[in-house]
Amino acid sequence: MAYANPDVNYLRSIFQKVDRDGSGAIDARELQSALSNGNWTPFNPDTVKLMMGMFDRSGSNTISFNDFGALWKYVVDWQNCFKTYDRDNSGNISKDELKTALTTFGYRFSDPFYNVLMTRFDRSKRGQIYFDDFIQCCIVLHTLTSTFKKYDESQKGIVTFSYEHFLSATLTQAFMQYDTDRDGVITIPYEQFLHLIFNARI
Repeated sequence: MAYANPDVNYLRSIFQKVDRDGSGAIDARELQSALSNGNWTPFNPDTVKLMMGMFDRSGSNTISFNDFGALWKYVVDWQNCFKTYDRDNSGNISKDELKTALTTFGYRFSDPFYNVLMTRFDRSKRGQIYFDDFIQCCIVLHTLTSTFKKYDESQKGIVTFSYEHFLSATLTQAFMQYDTDRDGVITIPYEQFLHLIFNARI
């Protein structure tokens, strides 16, 4: 499905088609059926859940028609962005294309970390990331970066986490691997923080 900025009537027809119970609101499963990543496979349910959380203003685990319109525009914007970096028009982006995109967004990661991102978001395991996984990657990176910056008061790209704070982002076992002196506090660079979380698969 090629996304565009449709008129209200067209958007409403899509909404009513997927609103199978006629409730006037759609849940994650109904939303998933309205979206396409362009490769004839269902839209990543994890990405759908992330976007539901962003646009569900009522906290009911559903989105209204107005919320759906805002979400549709959000997807359109991401599709236009995705096409910019899908240089060969393959419908997916490679590791190099992902690196170009994220560098343009202002991220500065090492080459090994891009391998971590590919492992985490390349669901097909073919060395490529589809549109829906690209959205998820960008949302997760933005969320984690915002969390990291809250603790990076000096803006040096390194933070000191207490044990309790670290638990909110990763697992006890990973924390213990870096808390070598067992004082309940670790100091960790930004990229290593992301590496731990993506490897922990949370």
